[in-house]
Amino acid sequence: MQLVRQLLEKKPSSELISTSPDSTVFQALQTMAERDVGAILVMEDDDIVGIFSERDYARRIVLQGRTSAGTKVRDIMTRKVVYVSPSQNVGECMALMTEKKFRHLPVMDNGQVVGMLSIGDLVRATIEEQQFVIEQLVSYISR
Repeated sequence: MQLVRQLLEKKPSSELISTSPDSTVFQALQTMAERDVGAILVMEDDDIVGIFSERDYARRIVLQGRTSAGTKVRDIMTRKVVYVSPSQNVGECMALMTEKKFRHLPVMDNGQVVGMLSIGDLVRATIEEQQFVIEQLVSYISR
């Protein structure tokens, strides 16, 4: 099973997408739309203070009657950020995402953020691994 480190190496862009807790929700949404992502890290200096996702927006802005232009990210972000290390594997990440019911997972190494994985990244890696196993089995059987 692939390690998180290997997944990050394969990602086309290793650039971390983040926003400030003092940004407006509208500004954060603009960044997310421009970068075509469903969640961004909320950072103060080099520290993660939260994560902001489309789910946060739907549940804490739309359903609570707030405005995205008048609300700061710090007021609605998810503060308790769960993360993984580069040495963890895809299965562990998928189990964590399933248990906690979220779709984005920051990667921390020695206290520094080194990347972000989405459920799509993990599904893609799982499919690639299964395809490899299938090809190996077909090759073995065909001998």
